[in-house]
Amino acid sequence: MSQERCEVWLYHLERATLEQVVPELLEKTLSRGWRARIRADTRQRIEAIDAWLWTYRDDSFLPHGMAGDPLAERQPILLGEGDGNPNHAQVLFVVDTEPGDIGDFARCIVVFDGRDEVALAAARDLWSRYRNAGHGVTYWRQGERGWEKRA
Repeated sequence: MSQERCEVWLYHLERATLEQVVPELLEKTLSRGWRARIRADTRQRIEAIDAWLWTYRDDSFLPHGMAGDPLAERQPILLGEGDGNPNHAQVLFVVDTEPGDIGDFARCIVVFDGRDEVALAAARDLWSRYRNAGHGVTYWRQGERGWEKRA
């Protein structure tokens, strides 16, 4: 467990889709020399993410693997359900699920569809919970010129 509190960044999608935004954020993560862990709620969602990480752009791909695969701990991006940090990632990406244990991460990125009232309410709840627990919480919203830091 890390001595520092994990920073929690909430990304409120309004203009782009998850499939457009997450690869960009993963590229930035890897460019810093960090590893990523992607956590989603179902195996089907993980498999869908796996498919689009291979094909999201014609001239590139994001190197990744699935939790439970051989050598999963060596993957720069590891996809899976449930808690844990087998690849010793610095950044946890959360899609369609609760973050769970974030203590082993420097940053937790929660991406949610701002047009979905249930997802919006869940993000507001996360904001309050993590802020009250002493985590640094930053809220990003898509504006006309890109991402705008709102809090």
